[in-house]
Amino acid sequence: MKREVKLNNVIFPIWMMWIFPPLALLALAGNFVIDSIVILAAFAIFKVVKSTGISIGQLYKKSILKVWVFGFLADIVGAIMLFVIMLACENNNELVAAICYNPFNNIVGFLVVAAAVLLAVVLIWIFNYYIVFNKLIKDSKIRMKIALTIAIVTMPWTYLIPTQWLYNGF
Repeated sequence: MKREVKLNNVIFPIWMMWIFPPLALLALAGNFVIDSIVILAAFAIFKVVKSTGISIGQLYKKSILKVWVFGFLADIVGAIMLFVIMLACENNNELVAAICYNPFNNIVGFLVVAAAVLLAVVLIWIFNYYIVFNKLIKDSKIRMKIALTIAIVTMPWTYLIPTQWLYNGF
């Protein structure tokens, strides 16, 4: 008996569409703009220039790319957490549906998605406090406020948006 081997999607596996969605460039640009606004506002609100002696423009130039990249890294870690839990719970259709389509339909699904958001926000804070602004802002209280502001405002709130709205409308 001859065994037939199929190599569907070897060159472009289907999971690549999940990792690199068609709107990835739009998301990258949008995150850069949001990160920029949040950083500049936080610098102004917490009077970083006074404590560092460096202009807002210079602080921005020295930090924006790192804030942006680490923010995306934190979002990806949160998304990987959701993906792994979905795979591990593939027999629980209700939980998987809640994670994928509407976290508000199932309390456990909501808690899982909220945990992924929380993981991302903690990582964003850690990256910004200990890496991005560690040498730029010596005052730990101001560095804490800046890192927390960026983490809370830029966390992946979109994980909580029910994607079923895209299919069924509101």
